[in-house]
Amino acid sequence: MEQATLSAGVVVVRRESGQWKFLLLRAYRNWDFPKGVVEPGEDPLETAEREVKEETGITDLACRWGHVFKETKPYWSGGKKIARYYVAATSQSRATFSVNPEIGKPEHDEYRWLPYEAARELSSERLIPIVDWANEVVTGSTG
Repeated sequence: MEQATLSAGVVVVRRESGQWKFLLLRAYRNWDFPKGVVEPGEDPLETAEREVKEETGITDLACRWGHVFKETKPYWSGGKKIARYYVAATSQSRATFSVNPEIGKPEHDEYRWLPYEAARELSSERLIPIVDWANEVVTGSTG
């Protein structure tokens, strides 16, 4: 059986008005967290942090909860991809989309900082367990 491609990303959160907000990025109709393919020999956490910087311009990331992560179930064309997400906090509120040289335009069309319920509502079925997990991590509560 073929090895699944591993992507790594970060659920970027920031504290605003006493609650945690989650950064979601939109590419076409899909909302996701910043992530990208782990290159051979690259540490997944390094990939995740690099992707946040490349896709959002956010450089202020603090892994306040350690290097815990959660992976999605295999997905995409016969289960050939898995996405691993870490959680990190930032104080930056603005995302900046730079042009991806491979496609000649930014990878994303829009970003939103959303509270947990709204982030969960926008997320695809694949991402809901990630949003729930990240919320538990940052709030210290289960359910």
